[in-house]
Amino acid sequence: MKTFLPLIAAGLCLASAPALAQTAAAPAPAANPAYSARVITLAEAKSVVAAAEAESRKNGWAMVITIVESNGAVVLSEKMDGAQYGSSEVALKKAQTAANFRRPTSYFQEAVKSGTLNAIFTGAMALEGGELLLVDGKIVGAIGVSGGSAAQDGVVARAAATLK
Repeated sequence: MKTFLPLIAAGLCLASAPALAQTAAAPAPAANPAYSARVITLAEAKSVVAAAEAESRKNGWAMVITIVESNGAVVLSEKMDGAQYGSSEVALKKAQTAANFRRPTSYFQEAVKSGTLNAIFTGAMALEGGELLLVDGKIVGAIGVSGGSAAQDGVVARAAATLK
């Protein structure tokens, strides 16, 4: 009996292999109209960072500026001289929150303030400073800014969040 078990197992594997090989691919998910088929380019990210840096310098603020693709993957991050070290992680989380939830992080900040959202909301940074980056009304990425107050971070992010 012991000698037949491996043979039976091998036979079952071989018998099921053609069925697995002929399995049709799963249908593609429906397109989400909010997302673009493309993501922000490095050249576009550099332009957004330059605009954010200019706004920061104009106001005398040292910031960390992070640009992510629409899926939250980092494209570019810049830490201005004098920006606090902890702002690197915060800027990243703000950008990822905006991209992942398809709305500015100020939405979550206001929801916490009004009491409609618990401050400990898994996966979202509830501080102003994360904005969507749109091209033709479609999300191609997001910017996250940190280094000042939440209001200052928001000013810089909004000033830079325009792509042509």
